[in-house]
Formats: sequence, structure tokens, C-alpha cells
Amino acid sequence: MRTQVGIVGAGPAGLLLSHLLARAGIESVVLEARSRTYVEQRVRAGVLEHPTVELLRDVGLAERLDREGMPHEGVSLRFEGEDHRIDFADLVGRGITVYGQQEVVKDLIAARLRAGGDLRFEVADVALDELADAPVITYTDADGQRQELRCDVVAGCDGFHGISRGAFAPEVFDREYPYAWLGILAKAAPTHHELVYANHARGFALYSMRSPEVTRLYLQVPPDTDVADWSDARIWDELGTRLAADGFTLNEGPVLEKGVTGMRSVVAEPMRHGRLFLAGDAAHIVPPTGAKGMNLAIADVRVLADALEAFLAHGDERGVDTYSDTCLRRVWRAEHFSWWMTSMLHVAPDSDAFTRRLQLSQLRYTVSSRAAATSLAENYTGLPHGGV
Repeated sequence: MRTQVGIVGAGPAGLLLSHLLARAGIESVVLEARSRTYVEQRVRAGVLEHPTVELLRDVGLAERLDREGMPHEGVSLRFEGEDHRIDFADLVGRGITVYGQQEVVKDLIAARLRAGGDLRFEVADVALDELADAPVITYTDADGQRQELRCDVVAGCDGFHGISRGAFAPEVFDREYPYAWLGILAKAAPTHHELVYANHARGFALYSMRSPEVTRLYLQVPPDTDVADWSDARIWDELGTRLAADGFTLNEGPVLEKGVTGMRSVVAEPMRHGRLFLAGDAAHIVPPTGAKGMNLAIADVRVLADALEAFLAHGDERGVDTYSDTCLRRVWRAEHFSWWMTSMLHVAPDSDAFTRRLQLSQLRYTVSSRAAATSLAENYTGLPHGGV
């Protein structure tokens, strides 16, 4: 079989790229190792930047997002038992929307199938060959038959553990952080209308939500934490301690999901090799503190879709030639912001009294200086497309 763009991975990056290409009249086939049910239920990020929301609206994918998403015009930094609100609307005139990544994926899959898009789930043994001029993707389909897909280009959108990055040897910059997040999804109505980032002597905590009935909460824990050691009662008790503040009530409820996620930063350079283009987690990972992962993936494919349209429809190679450099400028900006947020809010294992006072000094400056608060708001809500 032949198509113009072979897309490996049916996460937000691969599905949105397929949608954008179809709007430009460019064919694609999306290959995904997991089942449709799995990718639609896989809980990941939940914060959409302003440019992400605007793009989804512009391309006809925001009907349910606008109906069910939860717009936020700020976040709170909580330390020393007090809330300090960063007012996004006042500082930068825009906000964020809480809407789960799995919901974005559901919307994308539904839109692609309505339009007759070619999505192939439960494929196995995917391999990339002849990447320079005539890329070939081989794979085993859901019926166990070996298949060959010939393409003009390949988009590797298959995540950190996918095969795309391993098809060539980019330089990889990697940093592991000495802490992880223990996250829960709980059937408990939110008691605060915006996200709360809490710095506490016992460690970081994050108060978030996914709907008017479900909250998403996180605790900083050591990377080697066994989730079995954390009973529901222990988690709620620790959340209550770290999130404590005057006037704040923490609703408790049945824990629907529980897991531990390590934290690291990874950037692969370049993001292109011949006719293979990496996007999203296949090219970069950020610690979740800055809420950048899915938003970076969407920013990547926005650039890539424009570049591939110019190349495949008009023979213009300028966009594909500059794709990696263009994306990496935003990626490194997001890496820095995520590192800064992580460093400011988490308690390192070797932290001492001096380090603690430096951290509190940074927090006080951030909430008291309009310039510092504006920088946080500008980065958190999302830099404009092409504005890095």
C-alpha cells in the first residue's frame, strides 16, 4: 500500500497531524500499537494552553471541548500555608482550559473516522526502512498479516518508548529528577476553582481537577516509591497536610486510579532525519510541573503540517528543512520553564535550611513582582505560535 504520510502513533500528535493534513488534501495512514479503547481511556495531561485551544477551535475540533472544558484564568502558588493567585487574565489577557488528554484523543479519533481517515489500531512489529528518499513502514496488522506501507514521509509520533527515535541516532540530552509524582484520580467534587501548586516542607503537592465531579491530585514522592505502600487513607492524610491553608477544604472520595510517575527532561536533536520527522514525546519529554507535554506535541505538528503541505503540495522544502530548528526553540523554552517550576516547588532529597530559604525567597519574589508573575503567566498559558 502507498500513502503520502505514514504516521506512527495515535496519540494527540499523530491524530492531529492526520487531521491537519487531511484539511490540506494530503493523505495519511495512522498506525497504533494499542487498541482504540486503550488510547481513548489512557489518562495523561489535562491542561490545554491558550494557543492549543485556539488551534482546536480553528480546525473544527472544539465542540465538546467548549462544552465540557473548564476554563481557568489563573493558578495559585501555595506556600507557608497561604495562597498567592497568579491572575493570568490580568497579566497576559488569556488563560488555560482543563480538558483531559484522553478527551482530546476521543475527539480526534471521532473526527478522523467521520472524515474517512485511515486509522489502524493493534499493529505490531513496526519497523522503519529506507528513510532517505522512499520511506517504508512494515508492520503486522490486527489480523496477524505482515503489511508494507510506502510513504513520501514518515511522522514519528509514537512517544518516548516508540521505535521512531531509534531509527536514527539523534543527540539526546537527558536529565532525571530525584523525585516522582504519586497521582490519584478521585471521585470527589473540586473545592477550589483553579489549580493549586503547593510548596511544603514535606514535599510538593498539586490540586487539580478533571470535571465538576472528579479531582486529580499529586504528591511528590521518591522515584523508587511502591504505590502499594500508599493506602488511600495515607494519601488523603498527606494531601491534607501539604495543601493546608486557611479557608481551604479538601474533599475526599473513592480513589479511581493511583500510580507513580517518574520525572525527567529529554530532548533529541535534530527532530528530523531524511524523510522521518519526530514530534511530541518521541522527540522530547518535560517534567509535568509546567503542563507542557501535550501542548508541545500539538505545537510540533502545527509546524510539521504546514511544512509538509508546502513540501508535498508545492515542492517547497524550506519548511521541512527548518522544522527541527523551529520546534527546538520552543522545546528548550518549555524545558527551561518546566525545570524552573519543578526546582521552585519541589523539595530535593539533599535540601538544607539554606536551600529552603532560597526556594521561599524565589516564591515570594514570583508572587510579589508583576514582571515575574507575568513571565510565569506568559509561559504557562502558552507562547504564541511562532513567538519563541
